[in-house]
Amino acid sequence: MAFSPELTAFLIAGITWILWRLSRNYVLRSPLDNIPGPPPTSLIKGNLGQVYYRHGWEWLDSLGNDFNKVVKLTGLFGHRMLYVFDPVAMSHILVKDADDVYDHPEWSFQSIRLTLGPGLLGVHGPHHRKQRKMLNPVFSVKHLRSMTTIFYGVIHRMSNGIEAEVGDKTATVDIMEWLARAALELIGQGGLGVSMDSLGDPTPNPLADSIKMMIPATADLSELQFLFEYFKYLGPSWFKRILARLVPSATAQRLRRAIDDVEAESKKILTEKRAGLEAGNKDVVHEFSEKKDVMSILLQANMTADEADRLPEDELLAQMSTFILAGTDTTSNALTAMMSVLAQSSDMQDKLRAEILEAQAQFGEDIPYDDLVALPYMDAFIRESLRMYTPATFITREAKRDFVLPVSEPIIGVNGAAMTEIPVPKGTTFYIGLRASNLDKRIWGEDATEFKPERWLSPLPYLCD
Repeated sequence: MAFSPELTAFLIAGITWILWRLSRNYVLRSPLDNIPGPPPTSLIKGNLGQVYYRHGWEWLDSLGNDFNKVVKLTGLFGHRMLYVFDPVAMSHILVKDADDVYDHPEWSFQSIRLTLGPGLLGVHGPHHRKQRKMLNPVFSVKHLRSMTTIFYGVIHRMSNGIEAEVGDKTATVDIMEWLARAALELIGQGGLGVSMDSLGDPTPNPLADSIKMMIPATADLSELQFLFEYFKYLGPSWFKRILARLVPSATAQRLRRAIDDVEAESKKILTEKRAGLEAGNKDVVHEFSEKKDVMSILLQANMTADEADRLPEDELLAQMSTFILAGTDTTSNALTAMMSVLAQSSDMQDKLRAEILEAQAQFGEDIPYDDLVALPYMDAFIRESLRMYTPATFITREAKRDFVLPVSEPIIGVNGAAMTEIPVPKGTTFYIGLRASNLDKRIWGEDATEFKPERWLSPLPYLCD
């Protein structure tokens, strides 16, 4: 088949452009090349296999031990990236220059939108502010205080379920399974206003199983996420769903089915809630006004908002999917880490138990919110748990334009010269090392890698100057 000269020229130009885009990082020099970092382990994937390895804490920790607080990494097709845990650099990226220079990468937004839809985590700019404005009332301390009764009810049911499983004999309990189910019910009751798990028996919950596998499946596909920003050109969501069914990957298909399960549950809940409100029954409307869960409040606010401020159905569904996934997995992981620490330290158990029993003797079994958060050792233990076992190892940002990034202390470059600031080209991807910062001995002291709740009971090292 012969092509016309014009079509041939177009094809040659297109192929040339694609090849140049894929190879330019291997050819062109960058100011980031002077930043020390580990060698790439793959010509195509660079260091991404190590960054996103689900058991890769040891390698990430080695970056903090072997290099500066700003480390050069290599991404897909030679893309330069920076792993940052310098406090001054982090302050500029996340706070001072967040609106003007740094934003979430487009591939990150597209990845979230593919899995959770256009919810609070999948939009940015004015769109994000519009959604956040609608949700602000339910993230206040006053509202959290009102939800304490809901949370206590879930925890009592989980405790009863564990006791029923153990019975009067010594037994091994899969506490992570119970905590994952409890976290799902906490989100169900507090976030969506429905019960998602009775917690009455040890039978696994299918929805909880789908949620549990979403993060690992996403991690297994993470090396391809830099291509996700191009997915927005593939057409509407329904067409992308058809394409997703054609992907020849067992992991991708497991992820797709889990996404469908979460979305189906969200759609079911939304339909039932909205039907009740739109029916106009006074008893139903009054019942909604008494509810404390996030979605009931959001639906009422959305119905009474001006037309321009209302969220469409796909965004309401996305908020629900976001609550279910983001809230369940992070909560259960953090609680499991805490239980693991307590299981290895009878001393911490004794201190925590004594403090709680004393508070219960004073305030009753269900300690009120304000008195609960005021318990010093419990507060210190939770803070230390989140410091050492942060649910998010890192977060990502991208430079929207060329910029100069300051650092707290000089970085010795590959050329041997000290740098007090780093020229950052537009498009640079940043991995903000939350765990690395939390374990930095130059911030926390020589015992930074030790689990010591007591450090929170006195002034922290960096506040003593």
